[in-house]
Amino acid sequence: MKRVFSLLVLTLVISFVAIGQTVIEKIDTVAIAKIRDEGWNRSQIMETLSYLTDVHGPRLSWSPEYHEAVEWAKKRMASWGLENIHTETWAPVGRGWTLKKLHANVVAPRAYPLIAYPKAWSPSTKGTVRAEVIYLDVKKEEDLAQYAGKLKGKVVLLSDPRKIEAMWDAPAKRLSDSELLGMANAAPPTPGGGRQGQFGQMSPSMRLAALKLNLAHKEGAVATFEIAPKGDGGTVFVGGAIVPQDPQTTPQNRIAAYSEAAAKIAFPPQFVLTPEHYNRMVRQLQKGVNVRVELNLEVEFTKADSSTNLIAEITGTDLKDEIVMVGAHFDSWHAGTGATDNATGSSVVMEALRIIKAAGLKPRRTIRLALWGGEEQGLNGSRYYVAQHFGEREGGRFNPTGPVKTKPAYEKFSVYFNNDNGTGMVRGVYLQGNEAARSIFREWLKPFADMGASTLTAQNTGGTDHLSFDAIGLPGFQFIQDPIEYSPRTHHSNMDVYDRVQEEDVKQAAILMAAFAYNAAMREGLFPRKPLPQPRQQQALPGGN
Repeated sequence: MKRVFSLLVLTLVISFVAIGQTVIEKIDTVAIAKIRDEGWNRSQIMETLSYLTDVHGPRLSWSPEYHEAVEWAKKRMASWGLENIHTETWAPVGRGWTLKKLHANVVAPRAYPLIAYPKAWSPSTKGTVRAEVIYLDVKKEEDLAQYAGKLKGKVVLLSDPRKIEAMWDAPAKRLSDSELLGMANAAPPTPGGGRQGQFGQMSPSMRLAALKLNLAHKEGAVATFEIAPKGDGGTVFVGGAIVPQDPQTTPQNRIAAYSEAAAKIAFPPQFVLTPEHYNRMVRQLQKGVNVRVELNLEVEFTKADSSTNLIAEITGTDLKDEIVMVGAHFDSWHAGTGATDNATGSSVVMEALRIIKAAGLKPRRTIRLALWGGEEQGLNGSRYYVAQHFGEREGGRFNPTGPVKTKPAYEKFSVYFNNDNGTGMVRGVYLQGNEAARSIFREWLKPFADMGASTLTAQNTGGTDHLSFDAIGLPGFQFIQDPIEYSPRTHHSNMDVYDRVQEEDVKQAAILMAAFAYNAAMREGLFPRKPLPQPRQQQALPGGN
């Protein structure tokens, strides 16, 4: 629907105190009106989304499809007039993986097709295989012994069956006024909270699951079947394969399925099924019925190599050596086409820069876009980028309280904005403990009150790439978004496809992203930073840009 907004000529002005001095916060409402007009009336975001999903999805890290999508995005952004478009590599290296062929059927006692997906980096079957199914009914470690010598050549069911409830409530929702008010009134998170005990220590249930997988591998199973903790009705949530190894192995020493080391371990293919089909097989086996399946999985691995982040810019004017960044992760999982996780975020930041460019705006600071690789494997792309350009903590990610060693570009960095919570419209901003940002964002959001974006919360949010900046004291923010059906339907599932994207929501999110980037690029000073939990080490490192 076309929307027309009159150009406002009044410039909003607010004063706030930051680091002992008064700074005037200016908002160019004429520019904001241009951003709104371009973003609503000449949007290209759904076309970008369709190419990233329908044509190039999925975009599994290190895969040929990921790299093809990067090349397409480079050409698209060049056609919009963006500058300094290039890729930058990051570690660790990984093997690309592409699904080439799959069929999975029960063939006895009654034939029916299975809704099943292989975990990423699972190996192929040896052509078409037919095998008996066995349920590993294990509640404690001592129960494993009864299956010794019984799993060779079998398809092993590793999960306990899961009770399926009717869908009494609609899976999709927007944040209510009361929920937003609760977020606005929430106290800051308690310092030092979170997981207790040894970092990476396995829970008893996780340890038992690892031991069950190890037994299936050791005994020579031809495949393993599992169900996810959530999802039903044909929605299957699928991640990466797990390499059988000692459960006590620390996170930094575990062999990842995408690594070169995993290629030397001949573990069986791993599948995730819809629970209705999985539960049926368990019930049949518990009644003494012999269940047989037919499987044919063909996958293709590429040689282990580095992957890339994609960078593009709108070069600033008088403050072009200072950097405002916007970003989203470009990689996805493989069962769907990576639409809401995270072609939406990637398209939002691409569209945001297109809007600024098409509106003829000239930001003072350089606005840099980053499409990150490897987010699903631990924020790899953004972590390495931040370490390479701005600084890192001694001991890296496994020493989150170590001193920060900075690079010269650290002092020229202003702020980073991220989009990675699905298709939902932006409702506000998580302050991430940076209270100095509150008054700034309050003014920035005023022109968008009619679009449902006005909430600021002292709460933090995690799990995505703004944390790579926040970890070393650089301002990094994720927007509050309506959940829609992200958790129950699309996040890491086979239903993460173009048709689940809400067009009006992603248009709104792109407009907000463009406005925040432009405001940050035009303000009088760099964005205020929150104090680090300990004095920052002032040792400078070479490089950075």
